Amino acid sequence: MDIIAKETNGKSYKTYKYTYEGADTLSFAYDDHQEITWERYGENVPPEKSKNMEVYAREICDQKPLFSYFLDGSRHTYKVDDIAYKNKVFPVIAGQVGVSCCKRVEKEMKSYDFDRRLVITLPKVASQSDWNKAVFFNNLCKKINEDSFLYSTGIKFTDIIPYSTKIDEFERIENKGIAVVQDLMIQREVGMVSRLVAENKINSNNYLMKDGSLEYRVDNLKNDREKRRFQNNFSYVVGVSKSFNPENCKDKKGKNNSNMIADLPLFHRTPVSMYSSPRLEGMKYAVWYLRIRDKKYTVNTFDGILKIEKILVTDEQVHKGLDSEEVDLISANIVNERNPVCYGSDSRWANHLYPIYITECYAKSKYLSDTMFLNLF
Repeated sequence: MDIIAKETNGKSYKTYKYTYEGADTLSFAYDDHQEITWERYGENVPPEKSKNMEVYAREICDQKPLFSYFLDGSRHTYKVDDIAYKNKVFPVIAGQVGVSCCKRVEKEMKSYDFDRRLVITLPKVASQSDWNKAVFFNNLCKKINEDSFLYSTGIKFTDIIPYSTKIDEFERIENKGIAVVQDLMIQREVGMVSRLVAENKINSNNYLMKDGSLEYRVDNLKNDREKRRFQNNFSYVVGVSKSFNPENCKDKKGKNNSNMIADLPLFHRTPVSMYSSPRLEGMKYAVWYLRIRDKKYTVNTFDGILKIEKILVTDEQVHKGLDSEEVDLISANIVNERNPVCYGSDSRWANHLYPIYITECYAKSKYLSDTMFLNLF
């Protein structure tokens, strides 16, 4: 913080440091978003009601699983100081971002890749350069990493990113810094998927399961060609959300039908719905829900139910929806991924898929402890 204050002509207050995770502060809904316009069925042969996947799952249980790769992006954020510029005090938010990828090799889960980023976010006014803030913050990052203490630990910060200080009347400025860390995590997730596609690791026989929603906000797609490339990279990627907002469960007439999802019988899936997201203009998504645990063993209404998403890639998919056979194949494979579970070690056990749980554990093992990270400041 002394280096940051000196290089940016700011005043560091050495305030109390803490982590946002677990604290009674703002939180992000990772798995679900509010702004959804439901449109119509998202599959070419929709069932009238729910559809039972149990028999199909048993038929394919001895075949090669559809999913070979598993991806989980996560981030830990911290309030590390307050710093003053032009007589105004701003929070300094730091974060650890991790994107972990695991691969199934002959029925065993193996680590494949881990992308770690250590990031500091500062208000835009911290830059003394009006013409090229990126260069200024990159140089500041280099100076921080040259610190003798940091050098001796072998730890390096990868990014210093500015956040906007314009806020609404009821918005907290900390949101801006945390949002920057969240956006970095999304960029690294998309980058990991792009690398797997470039290496021909994921294809029609080797799908990737991503923990959480695929409803990304991607701001750097400059034209239709880049948007098409983004869509094609997600041709064989399925997003699986452990938690979702019941208010978003609406039928094609816009009426809430969350009770239909809550009452899903074991191993049944809903018809697929299609929606557009304002986060990425023109992008179409297919979404459906699947129960993987018997509700008599669960505590909460939506325990044991997963929200499944897939980006519609081709013009035919956008026009007619996903092939219902592919939807069934994905759903049956997810049913087969549910065991073994993590009883006792995770309160979300009813919504966990074993390979995703392993991928999350792999990511957690790579993080610096909160105490160690905060002591860097």
